[in-house]
Amino acid sequence: MVNFGRVLTAMVTPFKEDGSVNYAVAEQLAAHLAENGSDALVVCGTTGESPTLTWDEEYELFQVVQRAVAGKAKVIAGTGSNSTKEAIAATEKAAKLGLDGSLQVVPYYNKPPQEGLYQHFLGVAQSCPDLPLILYNIPGRTGQNLQPETVARLAEIPNIVAIKEASGNLDQASQIRRTTPPEFQIYAGDDSLTLPLLAIGAAGVISVASHLVGTQLQQMIQAFENGQPQVATEIHLKLFPLFKALFCITNPIPVKVALQLQGWDVGATRPPLCHLPESDRQMVAAVMTQMALV
Repeated sequence: MVNFGRVLTAMVTPFKEDGSVNYAVAEQLAAHLAENGSDALVVCGTTGESPTLTWDEEYELFQVVQRAVAGKAKVIAGTGSNSTKEAIAATEKAAKLGLDGSLQVVPYYNKPPQEGLYQHFLGVAQSCPDLPLILYNIPGRTGQNLQPETVARLAEIPNIVAIKEASGNLDQASQIRRTTPPEFQIYAGDDSLTLPLLAIGAAGVISVASHLVGTQLQQMIQAFENGQPQVATEIHLKLFPLFKALFCITNPIPVKVALQLQGWDVGATRPPLCHLPESDRQMVAAVMTQMALV
């Protein structure tokens, strides 16, 4: 059984002032995350601003992060696309690097029907049969929901081993858990739903907040697994204001500001994402101050 761990960080992509990728800071941040609660790093996902990265930039980031965390954390490449041919090509290229897995987002904008989604993920899986794949369902961004029935079909494919479930629908996650094998792993796609999803059989979270509180998220999950639900609830409630603050506007705008407040030179987001309004910046700073994160 493939085990990516409990806390997987959807890593931001640092940029320089001129908008180019800051690979040096990416290397430093990856190493820091691996030492502070992250079992794996998801590189070039939504939080990594994959829509505005070139394939060359992504490929370089995979290698930089892989070197930075070798032996300390797993590396999962965001190589999904709304073109099946493009997703296959990018995933095959990443697979040759010897990465630990790939995150495959539901094709966005073109809204394929469920059979189209099945064939898309099947094609990617068959092109890289030795690379473990994580499905990524985030209908708020893609315009299409990967239905539990389709997930159950896809879970029968040997190297499709997990799903990042970011629909925000606990009933949907319950249905996925009911209809997939026990070894098929469900990861929360929203930090604030990690604990509720653990209660229905999730393995952990693909997290944004773990940039700041990875160790605390590990403690929460371990408490739950050790039969201490009250302790887990206390940690969840303590972290809850941060979970909400980091999604006060489109991710990853707030988390980049939060990292900057801690002294990380991660730069701004690439257009069409924009700056965080001053009122939201003050709110994020206040929450971080309250939690002793700055």
